[in-house]
Amino acid sequence: AQRIGAFLSFAKAARKKAVELQGDVIFATSTPLTIALPAVPAARKKKIPMVFEVRDLWPEMPIAVGALRNPLLRFVAHRLEHWAYKNAAVVVALSPGMKEGVVATGYPAEKVAVIPNSSDNREFAHDADAARLFRTEREWLGDRPLLVYAGAFGKVNGVGYMVELASALLARGSDVRILLVGAGAERDSVIQAAQRADVYLRNLFIEDPLPKKDIPGLLSAATVASALFIDLPEMRLNSANKFFDALASGTPVLLNYGGWMHDLVTSRECGLPLWQKSAAEVAEVLETKMYDQVWLDKAGRAARTLAEEYFDRDVLAEQLIAVLQSAVDGEPHHAEEIAPGNYD
Repeated sequence: AQRIGAFLSFAKAARKKAVELQGDVIFATSTPLTIALPAVPAARKKKIPMVFEVRDLWPEMPIAVGALRNPLLRFVAHRLEHWAYKNAAVVVALSPGMKEGVVATGYPAEKVAVIPNSSDNREFAHDADAARLFRTEREWLGDRPLLVYAGAFGKVNGVGYMVELASALLARGSDVRILLVGAGAERDSVIQAAQRADVYLRNLFIEDPLPKKDIPGLLSAATVASALFIDLPEMRLNSANKFFDALASGTPVLLNYGGWMHDLVTSRECGLPLWQKSAAEVAEVLETKMYDQVWLDKAGRAARTLAEEYFDRDVLAEQLIAVLQSAVDGEPHHAEEIAPGNYD
């Protein structure tokens, strides 16, 4: 109730401000869906097009994780979703799966662009000096293989997965170290679970969030980076920043969920697609791959190549500019041509 109240309060203030500002197009980025409440009326009043960006499929996502249970609120949320799309000149989806979800509502496919989160290929390029410094500052690490997770400790992330993995690695006598960096509602429970499993500060370590400028050093020090989510169909459509950061740093990436990114990692051989594998199976794979320098070098190069070919920040920014311009020019049907979301 508090979150809904906050969304509505923001929508009211944003609508008032949007009407006051001058512009040629309104760009409304969701989540949450309530961002359409100020965007659509402002676009109508100013008689300019609205481009609606879908960063998560709402209300499908909160329904899937049990955050939106009230049948009436679900009905209202679905109506709001359709209203937002109906009033959008163009929709920008952050993944091919999100595009499919938008088109499934009846919205024209040719007016949907796919522009995912991007790779900052300059800022996140591998930095050997930063990697050495990062490792030198941690006595527990040294030259040992390092699996990193850097991100939110939220319910949907399922970071407790790493505790199970640490236990499986310890049972094998592995020298692999796991570092979790971040904050969130589940952080304390993950620490407690690690303590109960007797892996905390043995082969699993947890640190506070780092400033964005320090993340390249973290990824450069990592042997393998990871992106984690609980196994829900709705989560497989996501466009996680941490995935694109890993690609930019040339670090092989481990995924424990399915979907379009899992398929990319599989086809491009740029990491470890380990969806639906048990902790014991994953530990066995890590014991092989994290000591295989030939594989690590090859997978790292493939990750960086993927970042450069499809997900470069500047390239995707140009695509977004072109999509916005197509809306302003009254040619929204070009959106799919501009950014089709094909990564074969």
